[in-house]
Amino acid sequence: MTDQDRLAALFRAQHRIVSILTPEEEEAYALVRDLAQSHRAELWQWSASFGLRTGFASRSAPVANTETAAAAITHLLRQQRPSLTVMFDLAEHLSDARTLRLLRDLVLHNRQFHSNLVLIDHSADAPRILRTIATPFQISLPDEPALEKLVRETLDACDPKHVKIEIEDADLRAIVRNLRGLSRSQARQVVVDAVCDDLKVDANDVHTVLASKRRMLEGTGSLEYVEAPVDLSEVGGLESLKKWLRQRQDALSPEAAAFGIAAPRGVLMLGVQGGGKSLAAKAVATAWRRPLLRMDVGALYDKYIGETERMLRDALRQAEAMSPIVLWIDEVEKAFASTSGQGVDGGLSKRMFATLLTWLQEHRAPVFLVATANDIEALPPELLRKGRFDEIFFVDLPKEPARRNIFAIHLRKRKRDPKGFDLAKLAEATEGYSGAEIEQAILSALHDAFAAKAELTTDHVLTAARRSPPLSVTMAEKMVALREWAQGRCVPAD
Repeated sequence: MTDQDRLAALFRAQHRIVSILTPEEEEAYALVRDLAQSHRAELWQWSASFGLRTGFASRSAPVANTETAAAAITHLLRQQRPSLTVMFDLAEHLSDARTLRLLRDLVLHNRQFHSNLVLIDHSADAPRILRTIATPFQISLPDEPALEKLVRETLDACDPKHVKIEIEDADLRAIVRNLRGLSRSQARQVVVDAVCDDLKVDANDVHTVLASKRRMLEGTGSLEYVEAPVDLSEVGGLESLKKWLRQRQDALSPEAAAFGIAAPRGVLMLGVQGGGKSLAAKAVATAWRRPLLRMDVGALYDKYIGETERMLRDALRQAEAMSPIVLWIDEVEKAFASTSGQGVDGGLSKRMFATLLTWLQEHRAPVFLVATANDIEALPPELLRKGRFDEIFFVDLPKEPARRNIFAIHLRKRKRDPKGFDLAKLAEATEGYSGAEIEQAILSALHDAFAAKAELTTDHVLTAARRSPPLSVTMAEKMVALREWAQGRCVPAD
């Protein structure tokens, strides 16, 4: 069903007030306007800037003295024939008791005269009663056919005298794929930006569109692209995890579905700080050649009741629209810190957590969730229940072969040949060190060598490593408890 079909179905089912929470005001209004035109319904629209006016013309004369919400609703209560009304940003006016009372009267009026009201707001800051009398409606993100139509219409509108369009069908399809997850207005703006960049559209714009999309997503504050290693050889250790990923890299294919295999849903990675959980998340994206998006749950929290949960649902919906992807939630225990105790956030963390669990169970889009955590005790027990994730991995400190590999990887990154270093000696000397601590030892040794105007040697690295004891020494008791808890409960990642 299209959005217009879904909205029409709500009206047929006598949902007399529908609430649309979206920053895409123009898109939401176009949906309601088109529905009114197709059903030949009388259309009214109101905002505090122009008051109440009727008709489809954007510049029609408003009804006098209807700039306030109370005056506009009072006028609507006098109408005794079916109509469809759109009110913009009404939620901010409902703190006034008289306006709220008039709105409740309008519900009864609309039932009597078979009229409908659509509220288009950008904020969830509204009285609780509104959520009981208004039916929420969510505008869907455009799919690939809709995006292709939008791209073609946008390009057709360009002046051929000034813009050169030299794009093959394959490149056009790639542009459309890169636009997935954006709203219609966002996608249109990305295409216009690509055109204005050099006044032409060609194969190079595939990357331009992707870069613009990344900037646009990062501006929302909830989802961000993360660059993953180009090859699993850049990930030291984690051999069991790599094997698990290799076995499932084709599990999303039609052949796998025909074989009876359900698409993998996600993994939970527990382990010591600096042990490589973040790198393991990137390894998933690398192994399956999927984009990696990180969700910043902290950026979702909002002061208004209901707004935070809506932003989480929107972020998950956007992730589904951009699928197939890998979605990474880092330090998931901190994101829902109040779920395991008597939190002071009024139950917000519990509601957020419930939203995430419901999505984990029910989503069908190929979004693979990677959740990482450091503090076992802070994790809600519901998250560890079988069936939430395909597997729970424990990322421990790297063993000696993995440490040799990690040293080699980081030396190559710093343009040093690992054959010129005693990797076995370095690996033996850094027992109990995490991958992050090994990298830091190399960085510190580089500074020492540069200050001494000497080339980097094994001794420089050994000295730097011994100078800074690892976390496994400074927090030995906690590390032992973590490993004891993981035994028998998690699959070792290495």
